[in-house]
Amino acid sequence: MITALYLAHLNPVTNAHIEIISDLKKEANIVKVMPVVFKDEDKEVNSKSFPFNFETRKKMLISVFGDSIQITDDYAFFAPFKKYLPPLLRRRSWKLRKQILQGVEGDFFSYTGDKAEGYMLKMYRLKPKIGKRKSLSAASVKEKLFDAALGKESTWKEDVPESVAKIIEEDWKTVEKFANIEDMTRRVAGMKFPKEGWSK
Repeated sequence: MITALYLAHLNPVTNAHIEIISDLKKEANIVKVMPVVFKDEDKEVNSKSFPFNFETRKKMLISVFGDSIQITDDYAFFAPFKKYLPPLLRRRSWKLRKQILQGVEGDFFSYTGDKAEGYMLKMYRLKPKIGKRKSLSAASVKEKLFDAALGKESTWKEDVPESVAKIIEEDWKTVEKFANIEDMTRRVAGMKFPKEGWSK
């Protein structure tokens, strides 16, 4: 029994993500997809970099894969987020590894298209397989979404599956909410965290 772990932002789910998950399904018996979640107590923290909440991203994945993959919120950071850094030295970062491996039985590997992230996954003994980074990024799709919300020309629908486009349209108020505001996100040690909940 081999489990593939896919830890990603998936914000939103794009055609590139679908391609990666479809490939993982050919390599493993179980594909466990974990969209990253930031929590401040019971509240999910979202920002311009992370506009769609976990439930919306889960709905996006189900609209394409149904129940053929497992979708969990085990890749969750809890405020204050600064307590996860520096990685490896903080107890919280090892607790996160335990969360990620919750319910995983038998052999497993994790997938990333990012070399730096692959190095980090290796340090945490998550057996990374480093794939080739796809040319389509969720960040570029987000920019196109925000352009559309601001009334500019946009081709965002070409970059996501039809069923995902429908879910985004149903949650268009979220796109509008973040389109015109500053991105309250900070990058630390190659990782992005929302500023809200960084320290308490």
